[in-house]
Order: sequence, then C-alpha cells, then structure tokens
Amino acid sequence: MSVVDVAVIGAGWSGLTAASRLAARGLSVCVLEKSRGPGGRSATRREDGLAFDHGAQYFTARSDAFRRRVSVWEQAGLVAEWQPRLRVLGPRPNDLDDPPQRRLVAVPGMNGLIRRLADGLDCRYSCRLTSARFERQWQLETEVGKSLTARALLLTAPPAQSAELLGEGHALYPTLSTVPMQPCWAVMLGWDETLPVEFDAAFVNQGALTWLARNNSKPGRSGGESWVLHASDSWSEANLEEEPGRVIDSLYEALISIDAGFGKTPRIRTAHRWRYAMARRAMQKGCLVDGESRVVVAGDWCSGSRIEGAWTSGVAADRMLASLLL
Repeated sequence: MSVVDVAVIGAGWSGLTAASRLAARGLSVCVLEKSRGPGGRSATRREDGLAFDHGAQYFTARSDAFRRRVSVWEQAGLVAEWQPRLRVLGPRPNDLDDPPQRRLVAVPGMNGLIRRLADGLDCRYSCRLTSARFERQWQLETEVGKSLTARALLLTAPPAQSAELLGEGHALYPTLSTVPMQPCWAVMLGWDETLPVEFDAAFVNQGALTWLARNNSKPGRSGGESWVLHASDSWSEANLEEEPGRVIDSLYEALISIDAGFGKTPRIRTAHRWRYAMARRAMQKGCLVDGESRVVVAGDWCSGSRIEGAWTSGVAADRMLASLLL
C-alpha cells in the first residue's frame, strides 16, 4: 500500500493549484480524479472536428496576485485575451463590467492550461473514491479496489460530494452539506459554414438561456462555426433530469427566437449537464480545515466562485496543508 503526504481529490483548478505548490515544497502528492482527464469545469469537448468550451467560458484577473500569475501564463502562450463582439440581451443591461475587465481564455481550449498544471504530478484518472477513513492517517479506497494512504487529505469535489465522503460524524459535514449549488445545462451546436450572426457572445437576461458564445471566435481555436449555450440556473434546475435530446430541442428553439441567423439546422448537437455548476452563495473563506483529522476542503465556492476564486482557494489550501505537515 503506497503512502503519500497529501491525497488530492479532484483535478480541477483548486486541486491542481494546491498540488503543484505542495509538490514544489517537496511533499509527495497524489491526485485522484474520477474523470478521464484534468480540468473539472474548465472543460473542452471535441466533436467531429469542432471544439467546444462547454464549462467555464473565460476568466478575469482582479487581484494583484492572480494578475501576476496570469502574466506568466500569457508570456508562455498558455493564455490569451478574448475580445468578442459582446451583446447584452434582455431587460437588465448591466452585465458588462465597468470598468471593463479583460476576458481571458486558455489556449487552445479552456482545459489547455489546467493540463499544463497537471504535468509532472502523480495524477490518477478514471479513479472514483468510494471511502475515506481517518485512522491517524487517511485510508482511501477506490471503486476498483485500489488503496492509498495519506498523511493529509485535500477535497476539491463539489461540497455535497465531499460531505458524503467524510460522513455525518465529521466536523466539516454540517457546513459542507448545506452549501447550495446551482446546476447548468450546456448545449453545443456546430455548423459547417459561418452564420449570419453579428455578435460573438451574449449575456441573456430573459427566457431559458443565460449565455451564448461563438467558441471559434476565441484565440487559438480552429475548425468551423461552434456555439455554446448555457441555460439559466432556474431553467436548468427545473429540467435537471430531462433527456439531453429534449434539452437540446428546447434551448435551440430559444436560440432561434433570439436571432434568426441560427435557423439553419446544425450538424452537431450535443448537451452536457453540470449538476454542480456554481455556488448560489459563495463563501470568502479561502478554504475549510479540520486540523484534528488533517483534512482541507477547497474550491471556487470557498472563495467567491469563478476561476480566480478556485485558484485563490488552491493557494490557501497549499498554505494550510504546509502548516499542518511541515
């Protein structure tokens, strides 16, 4: 049975930010991720020659610390500014930043930078954790019967899943089990030709949709016309268990009602349900910790949501774990 200093659950922004920093301190780290690769909601799907960033659409850098980190990534060619022709559709024209913020994307897809963060780390994908017991050290079991022992545990899964893993008797369970998260249905549509739509992205403040983006307008993207639609949290919640085909039909109908330029039948139609897309009320704690059991919990919901919040939470988790172990 292998033993590491820190087991990290989740290979998204918070988990990989903390893991890379902990490894740089000389600690042994193992990242367990249930999906086939890193990224979490910084996800890019490829369908028949087209690419779709169907999770996080872009990010901003507001704090000095994150701006400095973004500058390094830009110089390395991992991040670029996206300057879409942007619209606000609906009765509340207040979604544009004042002053305007730079909208940044990873290159060549939103999962590109997160994959770079995973380089050099011990990341084990398609690895679903089934139990975690603290007996002086953390004893972890996966669904395929593999075991891992760790001195400390970092959880970056959605809070409800982290609560279930720790169990009702854990000190952090009452907090984690009551963090409200909102879902989001994402629909991806692809065409072979450029559509006569005179904007590249839009905030939508009415009906079923809340966001539209021409994915191929982002820097570093290749391929034909690709659009990502995000449904509103209320619509997504009301249709959470709906069949993907019906979700696609409903949201495509809403799209055509916004602009007739989308009327030509798309060649690619697919959908993805984000069950835990964003916290309804994000905390400003950085991370949560139980020193007695040496467990830290991190995620964008701990630090204001968004990618910057996830990164900030990962930095806070690194510092907290270092204080527990070094």
